This record gives sequence, structure tokens and C-alpha cells, in this order.
Amino acid sequence: MKSLFVYFAAGFAIVAAGVGCTKKPTNQETEQKMSVEPIKVQMDTTAGKIVLELDPSKAPITVDNFIRYVKAGFYEGTIFHRVIENFMIQGGGMDENMRDRPTHEPIKNEANNGLSNLAMTVSMARTNDPDSATAQFFINLVDNQRLNYSSPQNQGYAVFGKVIEGEDVVKKIGKSKTGVRGYFTDVPTETVTIQKMSIISGK
Repeated sequence: MKSLFVYFAAGFAIVAAGVGCTKKPTNQETEQKMSVEPIKVQMDTTAGKIVLELDPSKAPITVDNFIRYVKAGFYEGTIFHRVIENFMIQGGGMDENMRDRPTHEPIKNEANNGLSNLAMTVSMARTNDPDSATAQFFINLVDNQRLNYSSPQNQGYAVFGKVIEGEDVVKKIGKSKTGVRGYFTDVPTETVTIQKMSIISGK
């Protein structure tokens, strides 16, 4: 199985595990016009509540993709499977047994949207292919501008929202003790599960 992360001289690169695909979104699904109003999503976890504010005006494809998974109940029962203190927490793709959930086809990378990987922003995880993000996401624990888009050769990671409630919960998860499980490193020794994710305003 592919490693979740690769390491470059410049620092960490966030890489989502390879997963199965079930359906490629149609042009209508990926290009539909969305409201420019922010969308708020509540994430109930075993560590506490986190509320995200998504920005469809800057990342319409990414937000639409994320909301699609939220509405389908995809994230319920997934875990934060990768935590690196003073860097980020990653989740949204694996269950407590470290098994990938099947996803839809990858989406276009919207990292060049003017949003920056600052502390408490939420971005999409992906493989080395810039246009490979599916369901996994990460929350930045600190300012990680090195993850931003800088050129066609360094396309970065797409920010599509931010944490507006529950920063203490994110920080608590970010201080989790971690270990190795099978092929995976930086896995919290005490599992943090997403119990429910729901849209609370904006769509």
C-alpha cells in the first residue's frame, strides 16, 4: 500500500492513501454553480465538536466534492489516522481498522485560489498527482505556507475552508500520542473517530 506521506527536503508533503473509485463526477456535478455564501459543517468527533466554514467562492469544486461526501454520510466512522504535532491532523478516509473507504473519482486541484495553508484552515490531502484528491482532508495546526501553490511544478494543497469553532479540539487531537500500525506511521494510539458530519447552514 502507498505511504500516506512522502518527505521532501522542503518539509512534509501530505499524501492520501490509494483508494478505490466508484464513479467519476459528471461535468454538471463538478462545475455546477454554487452559492458564494459560506457553508458551515459540524463535525462531531470522539474528541469533541469542530465546526468548519467552507468557502465555495474560492474553491467551488472542492467544496462541492466535500459536501457530496458529507451528505452521503461517508465520513461517519472514519478516523483521524495521521497526526503530526506542530504540522497537521489528517482524516476522512479510513475506518478504525485502517481500511480505506471506496471513493468517487479524484477532483481538480484548486490550490491556486488565493487561500493559504494557515493554522486552522482545512485542505485536501492527495497523492503526488496534483489532481488526485478524493475524500481525505487535513487541518493545519500551524501556518504551513510551504504547502501553498507556488508554480505549475509545485501545485500545493487546496485550502477550502477553516475551523471557526472547536480549535481546542483540533489542538487536542494534534497532541495525540502516535505510533505505528502496519504500514502506517503517526497513527494516534487513542483512536479519534468522526461520529457525524452535518451541514448546519449555507446549503
